[in-house]
Amino acid sequence: MERWISRLAPACIGVLLASSVGAQNGARSVQERLGYPASARLLVIHADDLGMAHSVNRATFEALEKNWITSSSILVPCPWFAEVVRFAAEHPDADLGIHLAVNSEWTGFRWGPVSPVDAVRSLLDKDGYLPLEETEVVAHAQPDQVERELRAQIDRARSAGIRPTHVDSHMATLFRSPALQKVYLRLGSAYGLPLLVERAGGDGSPWAGQAQADALVDRVISLDAPGAPAAEWPAAYEKLLTPLPAGVYELIVHLAYDDDEMRGATWDHPNWGAAWRQADFDLVKSRRFRDFLRKQNFTLVKWRDLARARTH
Repeated sequence: MERWISRLAPACIGVLLASSVGAQNGARSVQERLGYPASARLLVIHADDLGMAHSVNRATFEALEKNWITSSSILVPCPWFAEVVRFAAEHPDADLGIHLAVNSEWTGFRWGPVSPVDAVRSLLDKDGYLPLEETEVVAHAQPDQVERELRAQIDRARSAGIRPTHVDSHMATLFRSPALQKVYLRLGSAYGLPLLVERAGGDGSPWAGQAQADALVDRVISLDAPGAPAAEWPAAYEKLLTPLPAGVYELIVHLAYDDDEMRGATWDHPNWGAAWRQADFDLVKSRRFRDFLRKQNFTLVKWRDLARARTH
């Protein structure tokens, strides 16, 4: 099973950033600024891709309602965004961010931009969708058009009544070039929202300097387990989380049902496809996983909680 145990994902999803934390808070840890001892292990359990499909929504809504996860982020351009809007109105305490998207990665299930296509031509592939690959965006997208599209996604969510608690980057595309990083950082400042950057990214981190120093989360973690039997999912996560020292962490999961909708959408993606998402869903709702987190003394927090560390 060792070959199925997770790797950390420094370029994958990122970590929370607050632009004013470092200077005003000195050496106090995020845990201490939130009223916890420095020895605490705080954990955000975060589900990506809300709004992608009804199957994703059903699983994620249930996980949020039953506190199996603490946070999620929304793919605004996707077909099932309207269902998320309704959920958010009925659940004002749900911790929902914006999963900024400049990619549409499923070969048989595509989406385009929120902006008028004539205004963001450099973001489109030959079929008129957002590109499949991150590298295509980095090579061709004009930063001003990227910024226009991302602002449109945030504005659409807010005009629909959603009050985002944070912002992150779908497929980490916005972390993959200095020009896109600058756009990303400007959005955080413009909207007053916490962003994703990684404090402990090591040599693979795309971030450095003040952005990395001000991060509110030490590491973002996800499971990289191609081919792992679903029965081994709990043990893999336990081995991943057990050795973590005191700090603040975000665990990324991808939730959905292994149903016809998800199998059709993700038919050629063994990773992050229908079976993968069902296994993650089964994990977060399992008594074994919840008991494990309690015995390991993890304290579950939301991004809304972490954002308070900017002013404490």
